[in-house]
Amino acid sequence: MLITPGEILKNINYPADLRKIDRTKLPQVADELRQYIIDMVSVYGGHFSSSLGVVELTVALHYVFNTPDDQLVWDVGHQAYGHKLLTGRRADFHTNRVYGGISGFPKRKESEYDTFGVGHSSTSISAALGMAVASNINGETQRQHIAVIGDGSMTAGMAFEGMNHAGSLKDANILIILNDNCMAIDPNVGALKEYLTDITTSKTYNIVKDDVWQLLGKMSHFGKSARKIVAKVENAMKGALLSQSNFFEALNLRYFGPIDGHDIDHLVSVLEDLKHIPGPKILHCLTVKGKGYAPAEKDQTKWHAPGLFDKVTGVIQKKVYDKPMPPKYQDVFGNTIVELAEKNDKIVGITPAMPSGSSLNIMMKAMPDRAFDVGIAEQHAVTFSAGMATQGSVVYCNIYSSFMQRAYDQVIHDVCLQQLPVIFCLDRAGFAGADGPTHHGAYDIAYMRCIPNMVIASPMNEEELRNMMFTFQLDESQKLKTAFTIRYPRGEGVMPDWKRPLQKLEIGKGQKIKDGEDVAILTIGHIGNYAVKACEMLEKEGINAAHYDLRFVKPLDEELLHEVFQKFNKVITVEDGCVQGGMGSAVLEFMSDNGYAAKLKRLGIPDRIVEHGEQIELQHECGFDPEGIAEAVRQLKSTEVFVF
Repeated sequence: MLITPGEILKNINYPADLRKIDRTKLPQVADELRQYIIDMVSVYGGHFSSSLGVVELTVALHYVFNTPDDQLVWDVGHQAYGHKLLTGRRADFHTNRVYGGISGFPKRKESEYDTFGVGHSSTSISAALGMAVASNINGETQRQHIAVIGDGSMTAGMAFEGMNHAGSLKDANILIILNDNCMAIDPNVGALKEYLTDITTSKTYNIVKDDVWQLLGKMSHFGKSARKIVAKVENAMKGALLSQSNFFEALNLRYFGPIDGHDIDHLVSVLEDLKHIPGPKILHCLTVKGKGYAPAEKDQTKWHAPGLFDKVTGVIQKKVYDKPMPPKYQDVFGNTIVELAEKNDKIVGITPAMPSGSSLNIMMKAMPDRAFDVGIAEQHAVTFSAGMATQGSVVYCNIYSSFMQRAYDQVIHDVCLQQLPVIFCLDRAGFAGADGPTHHGAYDIAYMRCIPNMVIASPMNEEELRNMMFTFQLDESQKLKTAFTIRYPRGEGVMPDWKRPLQKLEIGKGQKIKDGEDVAILTIGHIGNYAVKACEMLEKEGINAAHYDLRFVKPLDEELLHEVFQKFNKVITVEDGCVQGGMGSAVLEFMSDNGYAAKLKRLGIPDRIVEHGEQIELQHECGFDPEGIAEAVRQLKSTEVFVF
């Protein structure tokens, strides 16, 4: 579908083109850019409301600063669609998040304007500060470095660490822009949100602040002495009028704002002034997530990434099925934890800023005193869980697989070394789809498997997920003094009739799915359903493959593995995780330790960065979709194996 940009936007291919436009035309540029984002995302999908909220800010930044020489870093990158459209990628934007197309996030190898690759929150300040210090070392003291970070990302400890360091480097030419819309994907929580609200709602402070701001604008070009005078007046005013105004100044960051992030003329004036004020500083911009599209402004969580929709009516397109469909794994988790918690008053749920993504919001609504959103703070989430576990709580800590990487030390130091039975539910394990490599849950089996006092399980279907959740909260499991990891993928399962009676599983026990004679296929998790399909395909060709679902990668079902290696000299392992250190590696170790000599082929995510695309497209690329598994069996069956 051909989508035509507006009259001015069609002539802007790069920021240099934007900077040739008369300043009075910038509001029209912003309007056209916002409309183009609405048009494109409604037809092709993608993240939505975040980019609408920073349209004016995006235009102002590229208008005032000499990008890409001036370094602009976007935190997370959900909000960078306008940035991409202004930096040479409008013609390719229809391929956004599509297999083989451009990334949905800023990416260094994609454009020189993408100064830092992002996808996880709270990295922008540290990255921009590193750039600023390097520029000083290189003698590029006039170069500007701008980090755009949301108030949700500010809740992560790394953002504080970056600000704390920046405040100690008086010559670091860094501008932190706080994009304050009270939202991450879900509404923000915590004391920082209350603090920012205090700043933005103090009427007396804002009236006097405007006068000081005008004085600053007039004096900022007249040398260090004038700036020092203004700074003293401003800081005294802040301290007198706003009891909590000193948070940023306490870190030696010059604080400016709050200002209207949708007043593009004022934004340009302020940014022009700030260019001439050296050292670390922060500009507080108030924006509305979803700005300019009424449905997105009304329900910002729903419209974070709505999929395809009718831009006129605001109706989001949903597939209509003629038969019951399986639920998403996350919804199975969300409903099952409530079911368990109704019978076990020790159960609590914890998530770092992903209540809707993990479906813990179901428990937060049903049991608000027993379900906690701790903000974008994975490290805190894990240690908070550990603290609760010391007091007898049965803790389900739900974190995306790729985000759990940010709390690895806490898993080791605060949970496993102390033998605390925290239950980690790792959503989005395996390929995350269109979000790409920053969100692929490729490494969790490998990084969890090497930790003592850890049980690792992965369900093949919704019933197994429920039974694992049930088993790990039982008193006998909680007394094992071990942590538990349950990993499951993004998207739907395979069982429309999924809500079956809960049953206890034997920890470390797998199951035989299908007997066979030619080759043994060992799987872990949802990907086992692909092996079922592969076996059906092979059966039609006269190849009789056996299929075993391990269920647990730690501890391994050694009885099952002895059965496999005593019967088969050709074995294939299949997992939707990295092959280095994963389930296949665990099976290889078992084979070696027990003196077996079989031909073993491991299928999984290879040792390279796999880009974005639909999950099945990426699984096909890596050779572990149903056809890939079947082809691996064909090849292995035709291979001669000599056992000495």
